Amino acid sequence: VPVGLQFRVTEPSATPYYRHVSTAAFVEIRAVRRGKARAWVGENSLSWGSVNRVRCPAGFSVQQVHWFADLDRVRSDPYQRGLWVQLTRFDSPLLWTLLRQAQELDIALVWSENNSPVAVVDGLDPVLDVTATDDGGARLARKVRLDGRAASARMVASLGPVGYAAVMDGPAGERLVLGPPSRAGLADVSGVIGSDQVEVPAADLREFRRDYLKRLMKLGEVISSNGSVALPEPDRPTLVAHVEAASQGSMVQVDWSWSYGKGKARRTFPIDAVRGRPERDFGAERTILVEVAKVTDRWPGLADPAAAPRSLVSGLDLLRLVTGFLPELREIPGVRVDVVGDLPVPRERTEAPHLTVSASPSDDLDWLDLGVTVQVEGMEIPFEALFSALARGERVLMLADDTFIRLDQPVFDQLRALIEEAARLSDKPSQPRVSRYDASLWGELEDLADATEADAAWRESLSTLRALAEAGETPAPLAPPGGLLATLRPYQQRGFEWLVFLWRHGIGGILADDMGLGKTVEALALVTHTRNLSFADDAGRQRGRVAANSVTHTRSLSFADDAGPSKAAATGERRPPFLVVAPSSVVSNWVAETKRFAPGLVARALTETRSKHGVPLSEAVEGADIVVTSYALFRLDFAEFAERQWDGLILDEAQFAKNYATKANECARHLRTGFKLAITGTPMENSLDELWAIFAIVAPGMLGGRTRFKQDYATPIAAEAGESERPTLTRLRRRIRPLLMRRTKEQVAPELPERTEQLVNVDLAPRHRRVYDTFLNRERRRLLGLLEDYKSNRFEIFRALTVLRRMALDASIVDPKYAGVPSSKLDVLFEQLEDVVGGGHRALVFSQFTTYLRKAAERMDAAGIAYSYLDGSTTGRAKVIDGFKQGTAPVFLISLKAGGFGLNLTEADYVFLLDPWWNPATENQAIDRTHRIGQTKPVMVTRLVATETIEDKVMALKERKAKLFGAVLDDDGTFSDALSAADIRGLLT
Repeated sequence: VPVGLQFRVTEPSATPYYRHVSTAAFVEIRAVRRGKARAWVGENSLSWGSVNRVRCPAGFSVQQVHWFADLDRVRSDPYQRGLWVQLTRFDSPLLWTLLRQAQELDIALVWSENNSPVAVVDGLDPVLDVTATDDGGARLARKVRLDGRAASARMVASLGPVGYAAVMDGPAGERLVLGPPSRAGLADVSGVIGSDQVEVPAADLREFRRDYLKRLMKLGEVISSNGSVALPEPDRPTLVAHVEAASQGSMVQVDWSWSYGKGKARRTFPIDAVRGRPERDFGAERTILVEVAKVTDRWPGLADPAAAPRSLVSGLDLLRLVTGFLPELREIPGVRVDVVGDLPVPRERTEAPHLTVSASPSDDLDWLDLGVTVQVEGMEIPFEALFSALARGERVLMLADDTFIRLDQPVFDQLRALIEEAARLSDKPSQPRVSRYDASLWGELEDLADATEADAAWRESLSTLRALAEAGETPAPLAPPGGLLATLRPYQQRGFEWLVFLWRHGIGGILADDMGLGKTVEALALVTHTRNLSFADDAGRQRGRVAANSVTHTRSLSFADDAGPSKAAATGERRPPFLVVAPSSVVSNWVAETKRFAPGLVARALTETRSKHGVPLSEAVEGADIVVTSYALFRLDFAEFAERQWDGLILDEAQFAKNYATKANECARHLRTGFKLAITGTPMENSLDELWAIFAIVAPGMLGGRTRFKQDYATPIAAEAGESERPTLTRLRRRIRPLLMRRTKEQVAPELPERTEQLVNVDLAPRHRRVYDTFLNRERRRLLGLLEDYKSNRFEIFRALTVLRRMALDASIVDPKYAGVPSSKLDVLFEQLEDVVGGGHRALVFSQFTTYLRKAAERMDAAGIAYSYLDGSTTGRAKVIDGFKQGTAPVFLISLKAGGFGLNLTEADYVFLLDPWWNPATENQAIDRTHRIGQTKPVMVTRLVATETIEDKVMALKERKAKLFGAVLDDDGTFSDALSAADIRGLLT
């Protein structure tokens, strides 16, 4: 049913009885609907006063009823009841927004007079048209300005402060037009004549022009449509700011007033006078004050005519007044600034500032309080005042002796940026601090400052580290440590020297070399080097670290803290051991590698909790150089680990601590030692949060707090993806480069044999295809619904995706009832293995699903192919691995979780990945079990992908995820965040 808003106009009655009641026309409105006879009739259920409480009447949509309720809410008088209400009650400019929205909601705007549509225009101004008559007089006619031209109107009604309504001639008869005024502050000047037009006799024209015309022009717009009457130039107001030195010392007094006319005819009115003689043009005054308010908003606290007619200004405000506020005022039409005498303007200190940056001890072990001192012409500028002024964006800084310095100099622009960055990175945002590991930020401060004040050893170590990182070099050469039974390759030698440099200076780092390049050997070289140092050799290191302690509170304890070098040397006391934390499956590998490459070191593995073995930690590690434990035991027995002194903490496969919220990360952060090293080929796998979490261990505070890191780096880098210029990514690389060493195989091991990768598409068998498609269609509908609340349903979503991936492999591992459905992928695998085994090659076969891996084992048994098998439930892991390395079995079946790291299986030269994963780093870890240092044969990698399944989509997603790693750690790439709801939606569509 068509619904609408009906307007009716009530004009002044000619009956004398009603003349004293109302002398002006007014407009009323009501809600209506189209009746059976197509007439508009009142809608009783939407009477004003009840519209906000009723349910939706029949024929009205909910949106229409809400619109009527919104219209009712803009009324200034909510007490008027009934169907009709005067439009003057709706005195908010929102009225026009609502009336324009009516058409979108199919709400008709109709005039009760002839049911014609009511026009809502952007500007409607009543004007008074003065034209000459044939007898020498003048005629005053009521008109309206519409669309830039004056038009006759039979009637004009005021709608209060928001606008006007006019009854005008139209193509099909009279029409009702409504609209707001095009200029604020103008009254309905046409209303003063009391009728449509007034005649001025020729004899009275001179008096009319002298006494009345200018007064009419101040009320509103007066025109002469045919140019027959010359209108006088109206007196325009001028806002005067009278500025004069005050009697109270170095102060200035500002007085505001309005001025009209010139010379002897000039008339002045106080700024705060709300009334005035007819000469005042209040509309023009308001226009000027609006423009002045824009300036006072930019200069808060100064002379504001809207706040006070008189102001006293001194100090910094006086400088701001003279240098900024008054010049901007002079640019405003209708404003005049009168300055009397010489103003006591503060003197500017113009010499170049001399900056001194200092780093002093704080109450936190990993942070230094940052101080900046500026001297100009011998006067010292307090840091707090300078920092506050820079933070507020001030252009000048007032000094205690009433002089000032300008802060818009380039040196202060750079200082502001560095201080803001220090404040963002600080764990106390209100206090700029610098992490003792942040070589990049401190280096930029050193470059900017004329002088720096900090401990020389600490400053030198950071400066050297920064210079080495920028030049791509390593610290001073070192001889390979005696007792290391390994010939270090050139890149391994450089890594060893870099590790020793970090250890000597108590700085943590991340060794992120590509997988298979021998990171463990480099770490063992470091430990061997430290064991070979005599106490005398170590004295320089200890002096440097003790000196650093005075500034940085380095966590490590010097030998002087134990018993003193001489006493330790005399008693033969051993240096504290290194603590190595690694995945459970790699613990034994560390012991074996130590025996192989550094037999002079004592490596002790802790594989049981204190509650099980019953031996105190101090006894269990007595005499050890390296103590190796798992992440689980490190977490469970952390209290004991925290009580001991360690020469360093080494986190192997540090991606196990990539989640800041885990206990493993927390324990690694809180362990007390002066050197922490993270070893991982994948310091991040999904998002930058993982990289931040590892740096929070080895270099606390260098990348700031977690929330600030997301705001300053993660979110902007994601927004820069795909752009040619990526300044945020460049800034992050520069910051982490000194403490992160990464070399790829292509860079440092070109002698490695070629690695060839191929993708084999596998078509599902017909029965498998039917089962998979049925399952996919069912799960897709459910999963797309769950994605509406991705965060809450995350676990259920990933569980369902895992089931889909298993269904693409083999339907029987999802439900035993599908035991008869063939697995095409195993058929293809065994076709490939026939050539591999027949050619005398050896292969690694990886799957993430142990149930599928066992299916492959059953096929191996049936085919009579010898194999080794390893998953998380395998006992005697080391024995199984050695059996493959030293035996003749051509195939090694390995679960991706159990064998994706910590294995050296260069005996194999073929790798089969049975199921793709969207994290490429996980797959690369598996491949690099064989494509690593020591491999002499070309390596062939085969990925088996089921076509037209979720595996196809996973491969496409994996390509995008692979760019995340290279973007931050390598030289190029684009950035993408962790797996998102959009990613998952893409897997299903």
